[in-house]
Amino acid sequence: MELLPQVFIFCLLSPLALMVLGIVLPLLPGVSRVRAWRGFLALSAAALLAAACALGLRGVANANPAASLLPWLAAPLLGGWLAVLVQLLGTLIGAFSFRYLQGEPGQQRYLAALAGVLAAVHLLLLADHWIVLIFAWAMVGMALQHLLCFYPNRPFAQLAAFKKRLADRLADVLLLSAAALAWGVVGSGSLSDLWAHLAREGASTALQLSAVCLVLAVVLRTALLPVHGWLIQVMEAPTPVSALLHAGVVNLGGYVLIRCSPLLEHAAAARWLLVAFGLGTAVLAGMVMLTRISIKVRLAWSTAAQMGFMVLECGLGLYTLAALHLIGHSLYKAHTFLSASAAVQDTRIQALYEMRSPAALSLALAPVLAAASVFAVLAVFHDNAWPWWWSVVLALAWAPLLWLPQGNGQTLRQTALHYLAGVSMVAGLTAVAMLAHELPLGTANRPDTAAGLVALLGMVCLHGWLVAVQRRPAALARSRRWSYAGLYLDESYTRLALRLWPTRWAPASHDAHRAAATAGAEA
Repeated sequence: MELLPQVFIFCLLSPLALMVLGIVLPLLPGVSRVRAWRGFLALSAAALLAAACALGLRGVANANPAASLLPWLAAPLLGGWLAVLVQLLGTLIGAFSFRYLQGEPGQQRYLAALAGVLAAVHLLLLADHWIVLIFAWAMVGMALQHLLCFYPNRPFAQLAAFKKRLADRLADVLLLSAAALAWGVVGSGSLSDLWAHLAREGASTALQLSAVCLVLAVVLRTALLPVHGWLIQVMEAPTPVSALLHAGVVNLGGYVLIRCSPLLEHAAAARWLLVAFGLGTAVLAGMVMLTRISIKVRLAWSTAAQMGFMVLECGLGLYTLAALHLIGHSLYKAHTFLSASAAVQDTRIQALYEMRSPAALSLALAPVLAAASVFAVLAVFHDNAWPWWWSVVLALAWAPLLWLPQGNGQTLRQTALHYLAGVSMVAGLTAVAMLAHELPLGTANRPDTAAGLVALLGMVCLHGWLVAVQRRPAALARSRRWSYAGLYLDESYTRLALRLWPTRWAPASHDAHRAAATAGAEA
């Protein structure tokens, strides 16, 4: 039994070490492309096994999740779950990329960058010191830059990478400010020391300012509005890079917020900033997503909306739900991007069927029946997993499952069966959410009712807009045009960024072609 803590530490650190080795392997002289891929996949599978063993040994080794294992490192329980998740996604994305990039130059450079992203994420999940947290998050962005610019001759990929790099550097400044403020009060850069100080003495003005800086840094790194544009434009990158970005990188902001929840709980201003940015992004990005046609662009806007929703959950104090949202979104987006090619066939099949708007009665009944189903399941199991206002938010999200097409000629019995099936789905989703809420994630909810009511109002507005689009699309033509344009937020941000920090983002060949075209037009 005395060896178990050492075995636990070995398994905990192995994914980081193996992925660092994965950076070096493809760059070694004499290593062929095929051997580099096979070596990476073997290292990635070993890292996944080590992460799973560390998660399984946590209780057996009697390891305190908050206790420091090595200087500046710790093993939070949620970090263990995410280490397994991220390494699983990295292994699957690596196997997909092996086939996807056949014949492409620069595959070994791609492998080194992919391993670099995974290594930096593992280090971030172990961080128990401001310096490690800031360094690891910066390394994630720097390694990802090489993947986003895998095709260097694509100008919009370069522009997106520039805007992301700018957002990352501003986030680094904010994180350094947050660290300096907290360090000055606590006398240490250790996060565990910070949590202990907050438990004893609460948060001073400096610590509340530290929380605000942390929140603003997360807003920049999580691609919330209005700095979301780079997340939409990185569709120029290979599809597996998009899967990695949307499933395992951009949502790291949610993990950092959950990890720093003791600080957020003592800073009301920081929590309200999360509610404002999260709710605004969830509503506006949700509206834009519904107007887009391109599959990958629609998925990108969906990620922006989901990140806003996850940040909103953190601002509301629903940390367990935010953790579940993070895990579920990662699995969903990885699958969706990697299977994006099948969406074309699905769209063609759907085009064979007549599209009908939902009936007015079903639009009115759907949220009522969905809410009744959610509350009924909670009452049957006597479960208070989340506040009542969050049950209404869930009911609004699941209400479209109960929409009935207009004029479909169904009998009363068929209509009743349709509603019964919809109610059953909502009840089943509620039960699954309740069960998932009991998973040992090392989190605890601290709901804020006042902020929750504000969030509920925002979700009601989004649902109302969605219903109005179904019933009166012509009357909302102007708002749909604005939504399709993303409310022109990214254009304004791009012009400002290029005016303040000019950069060359178009390749020289692109500029020469444009100059030749201009000269020809003038002639």
